[in-house]
Amino acid sequence: MGPTKILMPVSVYCETDTFSMKGPMMHIEFSAQETRAFDYERYPHPHPHVQRKMAALWLKSQKLPHKAICRFTGIAKHPLCTYLQSSKQGGLETLKEIKLYNPKSALFFHAKTRATSFRDHPPGSINAARDQIYALTGITRSPTPVRQFLGSLGMRPRKVGRMPAKGAAQKHEALKKT
Repeated sequence: MGPTKILMPVSVYCETDTFSMKGPMMHIEFSAQETRAFDYERYPHPHPHVQRKMAALWLKSQKLPHKAICRFTGIAKHPLCTYLQSSKQGGLETLKEIKLYNPKSALFFHAKTRATSFRDHPPGSINAARDQIYALTGITRSPTPVRQFLGSLGMRPRKVGRMPAKGAAQKHEALKKT
């Protein structure tokens, strides 16, 4: 059975209609200045993702096939093709951009208002905090995310005081009065 054919836009992928490395290679010519820039940025750039991108493009500028570039750099075919498309469209500066996925919780957008509300009226428990959040925002979360949210606001669990032992009845009564 041959490779599975998948329909995909040609602008993103270099190879035509299969995931094998037997398709036509993207033919890109780099100038001597670009090749020197790729060679320079391979090592001194502070972020390893950018170093890997530059190494892949430097190998492409040395006219290596995609299969060899993927093997040497340890990247898959799709990221290599994405790097090549980015360099073709935006140049070296677009390759230096670092785009990491950093999702935000729905509670994140209510953090300032909730922080003031919780400082004015601190909840007695995580479930009480969860109920307050639901009443004020309509967002419901289980106790663990609520605990993490309160921690991100700088709130910590209350410390509970201890009662003296049964032998110290006078101290016990004194504490009850205060």
